[in-house]
Amino acid sequence: MKFILNSLIVVFMMLFLSACTKNKLGGDSEVKGFVMHHSKFIGEARIFIKFNSSEFPGSDTSLYDVRIISDPKGYYSFKCYKGNYFLFGKGYDILSKEKVSGGIPVKVRSKENLEMTIAVTE
Repeated sequence: MKFILNSLIVVFMMLFLSACTKNKLGGDSEVKGFVMHHSKFIGEARIFIKFNSSEFPGSDTSLYDVRIISDPKGYYSFKCYKGNYFLFGKGYDILSKEKVSGGIPVKVRSKENLEMTIAVTE
């Protein structure tokens, strides 16, 4: 009897903890947008995502949790859970022939769809 009770407690704790998932990819919210330098789209930019962060963690990309790449027109999207994220974009502006980077904090609520432009500069 004690074994069954302990097993039920463990199962309920696992269900409770999984219901509080946040700050990771794959949830019911979506963040999408473009990486832009002035009015130009930056294609194939790398977007680094830092979980549980509302401030710039720095330009060292090894500090970030996930990397995604925008399409050739600068468009990106990812599914996530509610939480705070920092998006840091890096790319190359072929017209001005310069490396560009910049970031933006994002606060995501449950089942929310956000459109965020990542403005980058020299």
